[in-house]
Amino acid sequence: MKEEWRYIVTKGLNASKNMAIDRAVLVANSENKVPVTVRFYTWDPPAISIGYFQSLNEEIDLEKCKELGVEYVRRITGGGAVFHEKELTYSIVISENHPEIPKNILDSYGRICGAVIKGLKNIGISSNYAPINDIITNGKKISGNAQTRKLKTVLQHGTVLMDVDVEKMFSLLLVPNEKIKDKMISDVKKRVTSINQCLGEYISFDNVSSAMKKGFEEEFKVNLVSGNLTKYEILLADKFEKEYFKNEKWNKKR
Repeated sequence: MKEEWRYIVTKGLNASKNMAIDRAVLVANSENKVPVTVRFYTWDPPAISIGYFQSLNEEIDLEKCKELGVEYVRRITGGGAVFHEKELTYSIVISENHPEIPKNILDSYGRICGAVIKGLKNIGISSNYAPINDIITNGKKISGNAQTRKLKTVLQHGTVLMDVDVEKMFSLLLVPNEKIKDKMISDVKKRVTSINQCLGEYISFDNVSSAMKKGFEEEFKVNLVSGNLTKYEILLADKFEKEYFKNEKWNKKR
């Protein structure tokens, strides 16, 4: 009998809520109150998330964010600034002692990214894992991923780009000067791709999430059973949102 993991889809939540839910699920799982959880989500309005160790004021043009209605938030995971708009974001929360999760961090990245790779294959895109935390297809990045381990629990979340607007992304990031910005935009266009670009057609979030769900089931040989956040997780998420992700002190702490 296959192990059952919880599967949640939350569309159209804002940046602080998305990050608060990821943290709430991590805590609830660490306390054995909820099973292994895979969540797929979107961001509304669009947002930039920065890595835990980054400086908000050095990474993001806050005035431009305000002008374009783009939110910003600090993650609890490391890595660089990420613009979230036309994408599927996934998160998985699982005990670091679970037999399916390698103890070695690099190996665990590869294992979890394997589920995304299988998901992409289900919509006709061949890709592979590029350590530490990227998934590439035809030499171009289609997914970036970040992981943290707290309370003996692994949280990995990542983006699967459905489309990408490089100009908009760079208008929100701080770059030393315009000449460098032009070159960076050109480089990123050569190095980054999306599902729509790979397939030459639009695929809906629901179709992508369905393919990814199957990918996680295939990689981990489990059944993902549709579920919802518990009352405890909702309370925790509200608390974390107020204390951290909506709090300027947290977002501007470096």
